[in-house]
Amino acid sequence: MAVEAVSMASLTKLTTWNAVPSSLQRQMELSTMDMKFTTGLKFEGSNRSVTVKKQVVVGQVRCNVSGPPPAWPGRAVVEEKRKTWEGPKPLSLIGSTGSIGTQTLDIIAEHSDKFRVVALAAGSNVALLADQVRRFKPNLVAIRNSSLVGELKEAIADVHPQPEIVAGEKGTIQVARHPEAVSVVTGIVGCAGLKPTVAAIEAGKDIALANKETLIAGGPYVLPLAQKHKIKILPADSEHSAIFQCIQGLPKGGLRRIILTASGGAFRNWPAEKLKDVKVADALKHPNWSMGRKITVDSATLMNKGLEVIEAHYLFGADYDNIDIVIHPQSIIHSMVETQDSSVLAQLGWPDMRLPILYTLSWPDRVTCSEITWPRLDFVKMGSLTFSIPDNAKYPSMDLAYSAGRAGGTMTGVLSAANEKAVQLFLDEKIGYLDIFKLVEKTCDKHREEVVFQPVLEDIVHYDQWARQYAAQLAGSKVEPVAVWGVGV
Repeated sequence: MAVEAVSMASLTKLTTWNAVPSSLQRQMELSTMDMKFTTGLKFEGSNRSVTVKKQVVVGQVRCNVSGPPPAWPGRAVVEEKRKTWEGPKPLSLIGSTGSIGTQTLDIIAEHSDKFRVVALAAGSNVALLADQVRRFKPNLVAIRNSSLVGELKEAIADVHPQPEIVAGEKGTIQVARHPEAVSVVTGIVGCAGLKPTVAAIEAGKDIALANKETLIAGGPYVLPLAQKHKIKILPADSEHSAIFQCIQGLPKGGLRRIILTASGGAFRNWPAEKLKDVKVADALKHPNWSMGRKITVDSATLMNKGLEVIEAHYLFGADYDNIDIVIHPQSIIHSMVETQDSSVLAQLGWPDMRLPILYTLSWPDRVTCSEITWPRLDFVKMGSLTFSIPDNAKYPSMDLAYSAGRAGGTMTGVLSAANEKAVQLFLDEKIGYLDIFKLVEKTCDKHREEVVFQPVLEDIVHYDQWARQYAAQLAGSKVEPVAVWGVGV
């Protein structure tokens, strides 16, 4: 059926491209050269157009471009003779003073017979970094703020032997490339983690991936690079670790669908109409998890789950039609996979970020853990498990993320960068909670004019910076209300 023959009556009933049946989506595919990513779900090209008349969050484009190969094509393969070290596994840690970094070091301290730190990189928390150096005695230490090198040297003057101290982005890259390290834990938030991750991949290091932007912004560039250098990308967040654990041993082509679970965040029990009154303190009250401020706000908006949809697409090769989100308030099932024969496999556990981090460090092995520090799951104590469909009016981030994912290329990085900037502006109380969605939507809409579908690293970094600047510019002026949110704007 030609595009011109699509029934306008049926299309005007649709509010998002997600609602278009897969068969109709395929019939409406156009080449990327003829297509624009545009608000209002309007496809223009070759003197033909189809317009959905109802307002939508962001026009979603089904790009007819072959994406990069997934890091794990539906299964995980353990290679023989892969171990190249003796004694505890040597690790580099980027972002050592952040939430992921401190939990990683807690794991290393508890399992010092299994892991050791050879290099650390941090931002500006000199006191905590000095304590980590004193405790773990790495060979190399990087601090992002070069003006703090003297203070750090003074703080660790009593440490013997003294580590080499380096500074800035180049110093972080040195940590990522440390010759002794077998794996690199990437715990930096934002696109700042992309260049060090690329450097680690080029140096042949496996990646314990806790930095979403590596794949969300850099997937089209990073994944072919990972395959070229024959390294493994192991997900350290709970949802993708759950998926990764569930596909162990799954035959090639055995994966049918990914089901990402979401707690629903701070506002899962709030009516959508009340969101216009949200304060920063409200958004930081996560019911289940203890996380950093930015990711806690992302959980409240459900942008974290939208970004995880994109990451799952890149990690596991699943089409966006085959990645679902379900609200699971108890956060016991961390995600699920459906196989081709309709079986559903789930990974369960208490909400504790240490478990997925540990598995990225130990894979393919399992490390015995103390029942005192790692409580076993008690099904009786756990009680009932409940699930519900996420409310698009309350969580417009989902549509934004699926839209950006289907557009592909640099659009996903722009989505992530604009969101990061908007969340920071919200945390600084410079914009309201609902303005987060508006800034992200408007930034993505503007970027449709310049999407790069097969970006190089320079493109990814350039549009990351552009998105932050554009979102900040929007915040400096009045952000026009967007009627589609349906939450009292």
